[in-house]
Amino acid sequence: MTAVERPRPALALPQIQTLATADMAAVDTLIRNRLASDVVLINQIADHIISAGGKRLRPMLVVLAGRACGAVIPDHHQLAAIIEFIHTSTLLHDDVVDESDLRRGRSTANALWGNAPSVLVGDFLYSRSFQLMVELDRMEVMRILADTTNRIAEGEVLQLLHVHNPDTDEAAYLRVIERKTAVLFAAGTRLGALASNADAAGQRKLYDYGMNLGYAFQIADDVLDYTADAADLGKNLGDDLAEGKATLPLIHAIAHSDEKTRARLRAIVENGDGTAMPEVLAAIDATGGLEYSRRRAAEYAQAAEAALDGLEENDAIGALRGLARYSVERKS
Repeated sequence: MTAVERPRPALALPQIQTLATADMAAVDTLIRNRLASDVVLINQIADHIISAGGKRLRPMLVVLAGRACGAVIPDHHQLAAIIEFIHTSTLLHDDVVDESDLRRGRSTANALWGNAPSVLVGDFLYSRSFQLMVELDRMEVMRILADTTNRIAEGEVLQLLHVHNPDTDEAAYLRVIERKTAVLFAAGTRLGALASNADAAGQRKLYDYGMNLGYAFQIADDVLDYTADAADLGKNLGDDLAEGKATLPLIHAIAHSDEKTRARLRAIVENGDGTAMPEVLAAIDATGGLEYSRRRAAEYAQAAEAALDGLEENDAIGALRGLARYSVERKS
């Protein structure tokens, strides 16, 4: 390996979290202040899901992208809160659509309060996010976020069309990931750059980084649904299978199995047969589905890192590289 090919410095997750501590504390304070409503049920449900934990990866990307392109200002904190509100609202809606009862190791809001309150509080969070973005009074910010939320909604419908569909192929799977996951990552990193007054080229690099990171993160997440410890994952293993969703490990297995196994896998997807997990795991193992999926996730993570090339090196760039590597190395 030549000096030109030296690996770029990347921070480990604890270092990344330390670097972002002050900014994330400000974001968290803003989130909690702006969640407040005189409708008690809104406060209960919103607080339940916001306080459930998680690494706050999406809002962290906003402040790290801002720091990568210059100083972080209060606008970054507000943009980070907007991104988190949009993400949280999609979680509320997803859990209703998927009939999920567990997320991050806790009962989902719909399991505790019912579907209607969860959907309506999700709508409240969406509308709150738009109030926050209007306060920033920047047309470009509003355009990016309006386009992003529209794409996310498209992704939700697109995914619904592929439920119980054994003909879902890798290209269709990736189209869902783009809209459901990657566009919000990309919006966050682009907005972080925009708020730091980065030029168009810098914004594009951070956008490309976020988009590729989103793909890597979601593919890795889908691998974990077949491999992780349920306690670590914080949800029921095999949920995707029980919901009739064919993610990349299973898509690969269907495409590369013998005719008899393929027919059986197709029936499992059509019926959403969560009890067939041992059969599915055996087929995935036989066709190298996990290895293939991990390789695809790693390719997107590498593309995310490559998108940062040409930006001035600093701790935040190292943190963004570290998050790309973490996205495919994590266990939960």
